[in-house]
Amino acid sequence: MTPVPVAVLVSGGGTNLQALLDALRDSAVARVTRVVASGADAGALERAQQAGVPTGVLAHPDDPDEVVTATGGARLVVLAGYLKRIPPAAVARLRWRVINIHPALLPAFGGPGMYGRRVHQAVLASGVALTGATVHYVDEEYDRGPIIAQWPVPVRPDDTPETLAARVLAVEHRLLPQVVMELVRLGVPEKPVRLSAKGSAFLTGDKLAVDLDNAADGRTGGRADC
Repeated sequence: MTPVPVAVLVSGGGTNLQALLDALRDSAVARVTRVVASGADAGALERAQQAGVPTGVLAHPDDPDEVVTATGGARLVVLAGYLKRIPPAAVARLRWRVINIHPALLPAFGGPGMYGRRVHQAVLASGVALTGATVHYVDEEYDRGPIIAQWPVPVRPDDTPETLAARVLAVEHRLLPQVVMELVRLGVPEKPVRLSAKGSAFLTGDKLAVDLDNAADGRTGGRADC
């Protein structure tokens, strides 16, 4: 079985990229085959190079042809800390094949300018008791595509933006590889898929529960309820 190629778009240090590289390194199901940065100063590029993954830097992130070409024909494209807007024409050509991870429970605390520390500051200022991480499809607007999966994180009374960010990031590092593996296992469907948590499992629209601890290495370990 040839692993499904996955391209990852990055703008920063690349800890979510590292989580994907680690989870998919020996996977027979999916493999990171290309890492593309919005700028040459992205620290994630070094992580990719150390892993032996080909890299590229976008000269014009707003050029849809360049963005699509840069993904190298990957079946699935993952935005992992990528801060540029995907051009609408590129979204149309890659429909339901581009996903993003966001450090809050969308649709709350998303949209233009909502990334990194700003998100966690807004969460704390709002007084909500629950935040988390969201993986969603990318469409023509920031953080507005259909939600694929979410992982909640309680907000503690003594949280600071830094302590909250650390706990949410730890969840992102688990959630993103698991969602990637499940989408690939489902054949990267050409329509939205929603995964919901049930105990220690994801429950998909076809009622297939996938064990979270095993999803990242391609072993479903779950149960078919259909």
